[in-house]
Amino acid sequence: MGKYIFKKLIFLIITLLVASFVIFLIFELVPGDPVLDKLGTRATPESIEALTIKWGLDKPFMVRYFRFVTGIFTLDFGTSYTYGMSVSSLLAEKLIINLFLSVLAIVIVTAVSIPLGIYVAKHSGGIVDKLFYPLNQVAMSVPPFILGMFITFIFGVILHLFRPGGYVSYKNDFWGFIYFLIFPAIALAIPKIAMCSRLLKSNILDESKKDYSLTAYARGNNTSGLLYKHVLKNAIMPTITFIGMIAADMIVSGIVIEQVFSIPGLGQLLVSSINTRDFPVVEAIVLMIALLIMVISFITDIIHGYLDPRVRV
Repeated sequence: MGKYIFKKLIFLIITLLVASFVIFLIFELVPGDPVLDKLGTRATPESIEALTIKWGLDKPFMVRYFRFVTGIFTLDFGTSYTYGMSVSSLLAEKLIINLFLSVLAIVIVTAVSIPLGIYVAKHSGGIVDKLFYPLNQVAMSVPPFILGMFITFIFGVILHLFRPGGYVSYKNDFWGFIYFLIFPAIALAIPKIAMCSRLLKSNILDESKKDYSLTAYARGNNTSGLLYKHVLKNAIMPTITFIGMIAADMIVSGIVIEQVFSIPGLGQLLVSSINTRDFPVVEAIVLMIALLIMVISFITDIIHGYLDPRVRV
């Protein structure tokens, strides 16, 4: 297992370096000059040269890229062009908000979809299964931002369970912060719950028809014993991989959900930084999102390898 983890870790680092180069190169090729955007078209050559040197844009591409890469490991991404402060300190609070939102959504998906998928599979063909299919189709087809507006209207405007736009900072009230994030997390989670539960149900039914399941049933296992002792372990493997995939998607989808619930996370900062060509901030945000996706994929691979020894081979 240790060798497997080490190989995955090396692969993660290589992927991160490749992603960092692509991200830095893309913003290098983007048309426009952030110095001119900052100073305006009437700026003097002397002021343009001074700001270019101050921001380090006079250095060769590889020198600036090397500084960017070392910043990944030292958490130093330079200074924001717009805010004039450290990019790391600017992103710290925003990143915490997105992490909590994503983790909360993943917990909801896992806690609801796995029991739901098992229950529907056990009652396949019954009235529960017949109700599950159309509701599942609707839940999968509605985008999270539409669900976010619906949740805001029902639970915020009508039921007054939270105040729309009334974001609570974790610094002031941690539990109030968590409570506020529950509603956007549910909006993120509903389509994924539908996908995950349907996948698990399908896998359980497929595994229950295989020879080893029929043999275990013939040896005296009842339906529940067959499900929990034999079928579920194999059926849940693709589901775990899928949860890892949707967890990565939630990080990106969370940026859109922020706009619906007026959450001051990475999304608002990313949009404003793109508009002002604040490239150090944009590059750091995109890289952080990529890193989070890689880490989630790494954790998923480790869990997969632990549950199924064949993966490690």
